[in-house]
Parts: sequence; C-alpha cells; structure tokens
Amino acid sequence: MKIDKSCALLLIASFGLIPIALSYGVNPELSLNYLFELDINNVNGNHIFRAVMFLYIFNLAFWFLGVVRASYRRIALIALSIFMLGLAMGRLLSFMLDGLPHWLLILYFILEFSIGFSALFLITQKQNEE
Repeated sequence: MKIDKSCALLLIASFGLIPIALSYGVNPELSLNYLFELDINNVNGNHIFRAVMFLYIFNLAFWFLGVVRASYRRIALIALSIFMLGLAMGRLLSFMLDGLPHWLLILYFILEFSIGFSALFLITQKQNEE
C-alpha cells in the first residue's frame, strides 16, 4: 500500500503535535516548569497556555481532515506550512534577540522549519503535476 506523501506529512504533524499541545495546556504550571523551568503560577499564564493548546489542537484537527478528505488536502498543507513557518520565524527572531533557549525548543525550531518547507514543497509539487 502506497501512502500519499501529503497525507504522511499531515499525519506526522497531527500526531506529533498532540503531546506538545497537551504539555502546554493540560497543566502548564507543572509541565512547563518541568520541561523548561518556566514558572506559570497565575490564572493569566494558565489561560494563555490553555488557549495555545487549543490553537494547536484545532490546527492539527484541520490537518487530519486533509488526510481523510482529499478535497481539503491542499488547503491543509497550506495551513500546515503557515503554522509551522510562523512558529519557526518567531523562534528565529527569539534566537537573534534573546539567545539560545532550552535544547528542546531548538529541536522544535528544526522540526517546524523542516515540516513547513516540506509542506511548501509538496504544494508546489502537486501544482506542477496538475
């Protein structure tokens, strides 16, 4: 069985972001302190990270829709590339202004950049085939 490259990328991104989204929002006080030594100790911090959690979850739900419905696949890839490259550019700005963060955040940058450009490649590849 041959799986479509676009579907594979959308699936990898969808399932890969689940633990990240949950780590941001289920219990931000505990998880963000454990992972990044980031103190979130008030309602405002919890509120922001729980909103971010659902931003991630609703995006990955849309990407998964692109897997199961071919008519949504191209726009799901576009949304994936915008989401990932937007995160990567924000991290790049932070690297330049703030210095290097925790190694896991650097890994996130590498993955976001790679997935974002992979999505762009697949979009242009599909356009060239049509």
